[in-house]
Amino acid sequence: MNPDPPASRPRLALFDLDHTLLPIDSDYEWGEFTTRIGWNDPAEFSRRNAEFFAHYQAGTLDVHDYVRFAIDAARLRGPEAAAQAHARFMREVVEPAIRPQALALLRQHQQAGDMVVIVTATNEFVTAPIAQALGVPELLAVQLERGTDGWFTGAISGVPSMRAGKVTRMEQWLAARQLGWGNVHSTFYSDSLNDLPLLEKVDEPVATNPDVRLRALAAQRGWRILDLF
Repeated sequence: MNPDPPASRPRLALFDLDHTLLPIDSDYEWGEFTTRIGWNDPAEFSRRNAEFFAHYQAGTLDVHDYVRFAIDAARLRGPEAAAQAHARFMREVVEPAIRPQALALLRQHQQAGDMVVIVTATNEFVTAPIAQALGVPELLAVQLERGTDGWFTGAISGVPSMRAGKVTRMEQWLAARQLGWGNVHSTFYSDSLNDLPLLEKVDEPVATNPDVRLRALAAQRGWRILDLF
């Protein structure tokens, strides 16, 4: 697709979720929450959850193994119990973590007419209600495979929206709207060096509440650094 003149391009505002718009990791917290309500063996689950989280921070996470582990408690209990537990998770964990400055940033982009999309490596079961609470209809999260009964199998469907997969999923999203990177002016807010492929792809990368490695890289490259909280 031929690039459009900069002034005529639609503006696209992309946001990572965990530690970017929220000061928590929703995937990790969901695991801790399901342990507190008795869905997991506390010692074993906490050990494995912390191990996966360390791999994520290091950029070495096997997302297929992690998603199978992360969704297992909900998968085993079925749709009704999972939905009830998630509603409680929203009330007790997520809603108290939603910060006014994050909402203000989202509204600023929305009121300017920007297309706002949350692009997260956390699965759709955990994040769809969070995106709704944040007032963002467009969500690209890890999609979960469903079996013939309509419920989760534990596997991932399609390309996981993690690391370079975020670029792939965004390109699919753009193509579905007959757009390419050259047709939009894109900004991406992220806290993590795991998101380097998408940060390097957009017009305006914004290191948001960045981890140590991303903060150093952003300073070196002259990228904007934003500390929301």
